[in-house]
Amino acid sequence: MVTIFSAAFGAVYELFSHGVYAYGMLYAFAFPLLGGLLPAFLLARNGRRFPSAVAWQLWHFGISALTVGSLFSGALEIYGTSSQLTMFYWLSGGLCLLLSLLTMAFLPARSEERSEDKTVALTAG
Repeated sequence: MVTIFSAAFGAVYELFSHGVYAYGMLYAFAFPLLGGLLPAFLLARNGRRFPSAVAWQLWHFGISALTVGSLFSGALEIYGTSSQLTMFYWLSGGLCLLLSLLTMAFLPARSEERSEDKTVALTAG
């Protein structure tokens, strides 16, 4: 849904921009498509889940920051100005994606057996 919204938002925004185009606005849909939909599809196809909730949330925040940063820098570009504050979108998005990958590498994955053991212990006690 975010991919569709980003593509539609960019198209409508550029429709009213009087012929001025910005790559940030044109390709903002690529972040949720390549960073959200594609990994989710590949994990589901292989029957796997995202390793941990922390990694999942960091990944989503990183994709969100990159998408919003792309839309914002595209809007500024269409307006004919720029801001150095847009770099914080790119830095925070990239940092969150990196932290998510590090979390996946170093924290143990969620285990179905562990969650079942806790459920049995909670219902027995």
